[in-house]
Order: sequence, then C-alpha cells, then structure tokens
Amino acid sequence: MRLGDLLVRVKKVTEADVARALERQSLQGGRLGDHLVAMGAIEESALENFIRRIPSEPAKIADTGLDEADLLGLLMKLIYTGRLESNRQFVEAIKLPYVIVLDLVQMAVDRQLLRTLGTHSAGSLVDMRYVLTEEGRRWTIDALERLHYVGPAPVTLEQFTKQVTLQKLTNEIISFERIRESFKDLTFDNSIIEQCGPALNSGRAILLYGPPGNGKSSVAFCLGNVFNDVIYVPYAVSVDGQVIRVHDPSVHFTFGIDAPTDQNASSFLRNEEYDARWVPCRRPFILTGGELTLEMLDLRYDPTGHFYEAPLHLKALGGCFVIDDFGRQLVSPTNLLNRWIVPLESRVDYLKLHTGKTFSVPFEAMILFSTNLDPEDLMDTAFLRRLPYKIEVGAPNLENYRRIFDTECAKRGLTLPDDVFEVIVYQVIQEKGLELAAYHPRFIVDQVMATCRFMGQEPHFEPRFIEYAINNLRVRPGNAAKPAGATHARIA
Repeated sequence: MRLGDLLVRVKKVTEADVARALERQSLQGGRLGDHLVAMGAIEESALENFIRRIPSEPAKIADTGLDEADLLGLLMKLIYTGRLESNRQFVEAIKLPYVIVLDLVQMAVDRQLLRTLGTHSAGSLVDMRYVLTEEGRRWTIDALERLHYVGPAPVTLEQFTKQVTLQKLTNEIISFERIRESFKDLTFDNSIIEQCGPALNSGRAILLYGPPGNGKSSVAFCLGNVFNDVIYVPYAVSVDGQVIRVHDPSVHFTFGIDAPTDQNASSFLRNEEYDARWVPCRRPFILTGGELTLEMLDLRYDPTGHFYEAPLHLKALGGCFVIDDFGRQLVSPTNLLNRWIVPLESRVDYLKLHTGKTFSVPFEAMILFSTNLDPEDLMDTAFLRRLPYKIEVGAPNLENYRRIFDTECAKRGLTLPDDVFEVIVYQVIQEKGLELAAYHPRFIVDQVMATCRFMGQEPHFEPRFIEYAINNLRVRPGNAAKPAGATHARIA
C-alpha cells in the first residue's frame, strides 16, 4: 500500500505529480504527502481528509478490540490450514502488524502449541520458522470445530460502523460534467442528468421507471460509475464473538495497487501504518433482479463453519445497491418495501444473529429501484414519499433514436441512409404498433449483420433483412396481414 498509488487512483493527483514528489523525497527525505503539498499538487486540507479516512493499524493486541484468545486461535488455524512456517507468512495471512503477530507467536510457544525451527537468515526474526506441536495440532483442530472461519483477523462492529460513516457516498460532490462523462457512451437528454445530479448528491433512494428497453439498467450502472473515491472494506467483522465475512471479491474491486518492492519501506501514513485488515476498493455496485428474496437481506449463517456471510446490501455499503425489475421478484413488492422502510428513513439497519442478538449497522448505501411497471401499482403513497427522487427513463425522441442508430452503425462500419431510417421508423410505429425504444437500433443492426453473414454478403441494409429484424421485435398483433409492398415501396 502506497499513498501515491491511492491518490492517483482517486484522481487527487497525477502520476507525474507523484513521480516528481518521489524525486524530491529521494533528495530531501521527509514524507511523500508533504512534498505533494509543497509542490501544489494537492491542498493540505484535502490530503489530511484523505489520510484521516485510512484505517490505521493497531499498535498492540488491545487496540484490535478482539480477545487475545480468539486471535491466537485464528493464527493457529491459519498456520494449520495454510501450512505456514515463518513470521512473514503469519503476518501476511492474519493481516495484523508484525509486533502483534510476535506476541501471539510467543503465546503459542509458551503454551507449547508451536515449536521453533530456527531461521535461514541469521538474526532475522521475520523469517523465524515454526512448526505445530502435537498439542498444538489437537488444540487447533478443536478450535476449527468451534469456528471454521479461517482468514484475516476481523474488525469490531464499532470500528466498522465508524469507517462506514467516514466514507459515505455524500462525501463526494458530483458535478454535471462528471455525470456527463459517465454517460458519454449513452444517448440521453440532458434533463436526465439534471435530475440525477441532485439525487446522487443527496445519497437518498432513487426510483427509475419507464417502458422496457430504454436504458434504466444502463443509467443505474452509469450512476454507480460516477464515483471515483476509495473506500475500505473489512475482510470480516466480529459481533459478540461471531464472525461475519464482508469482503467479497465478486463485488469489491480493488485498485490493483502493487506492494512496495522494499519490504522495509517506511509508512506513508505519517507515523502510523495502514491497517491491512481493510481492503481499499472502488465503491461497490451491486445489481440484483427477480432472484431477490427477503432471506437474501439477512445474515446467512453457515451451520458447518459457524460463521456468517454478510447480506448483499451490507456489502454495498459506501456504494450502490440496485433492485432491477422491481415488482418481478419472488417476494411481493409490499413485503420487500416494508423491509426497506426503516433503513431508508433512519439510515440504520438491524440484523440478527442466530444467537438472538440484534445489532445495528449504518445504512450508507444508495438504493436504486428500477421498474418498467407503474410505480403507483407497486407501492403506496407512504413509500413513494420515502423515494424523494423519481426519474422517468422514457422512449427516445426521433432525434436521439437516429443518433443511437448512427452510433451502432458506426461501430460496424455501416451507413444508414435517411430513406432507410424513415422506413424503419414507419415499420416500428405503424406496422408493429410499437413506441420507439433505445434498444431497437442495436437489435436491428445486429440482426441485419447476422443475416448478411449467413447469406455471404457484405453488411448492408437489404430491405428484406430489415423486415426480418423488425419482425423479431414483436409478433404481428392478431396475425394481421401486412400491407403488401409497403416496405419495398418506401425503400426503393
């Protein structure tokens, strides 16, 4: 973990700024952050605010907030299951600082759970090697039966709550230009951006509604992609002695920061080290659809491993949680909405352990409901009131429809003549009885291209190929006869 890498990833400074600051540091010494400030690459207040949100590592076992017996058990399980031998490997596995690991190892040696084998490097405690004793093996197997969680040391609920509050979405101010940049590959009226901006900056829930095929899911993805700040996600959280696994590589994407080549490199974080129990990630974007059930919003207990998996919305803290195709879930809309009423209003959610203990967590995630059904048929007035931002993603006007077509054609090296475009619009609206939709251009172009390939022809808009594609948009209502010669007459 290096400060310069993080600042570049979140666009606080440039790579050139960091390179110049490192050069100054090599000549003058001192801290990288101070050199960046002296160069004018970043304001001191901005740097301090950035550093303040970085979890600092504990200096001693008591600072972890965890029981030393639990930490010793976790270390022994890591050694047993990972066949670890050296202090260096122990530190990497448990994600605790070297001084704490030395204390735990000494406890294990004193209890005759570990036996020293020596070191390859004279005088180097980092590479000191150990092996489990017979007593240590029996003790560890017993610990595994009680709790099968094997991974980095968890953080406490209090530490987790504090960190989530520090990195909530509203810490980032989103501008019109940033949303426009995120939407650059889509064709939408600026009115959509003007409505999305205040919603994003509020951090409140958003309802996206409108007919299918016009980009509600794409809008949701772009809104989630607007944020570029770094957040810190714990591998796991300890609550009342129970372990909840939070970090999920499938939704928590790291910044891909390389470790320093110098293993003894000094810390960037002033006089403190970064707490490796937290993973620096992009703000998560989690999308769920018709498969969502109420059970997926509760802690999932593993009766074999005796630990928990965090629910989706807990993993989404600090980011966006999208409920796509709202109203088509296995659970009824009313029951699903009732589950969200308290968290949306109070910004606090309540979860329950299998032991019966209930605890609260901050609900600092942006919830986006996306539906092609009538919102007033899905929810009552009380819940609509709790969704302060309702954004309609409707059908494109004719100008935007043409722009989408031109974009899709350009990707495939095609040209769309005006008369062909007019025929397509006529067939879609008059013959098929459809409204224009944003998905039509790609659908039609893809199908025309596929037919041309099958026929062994160069890609082009053949009249009958267009007809085949448009027929696949929708079956003709009531098998009504198509006006003879209409397509050929208008294209010719």
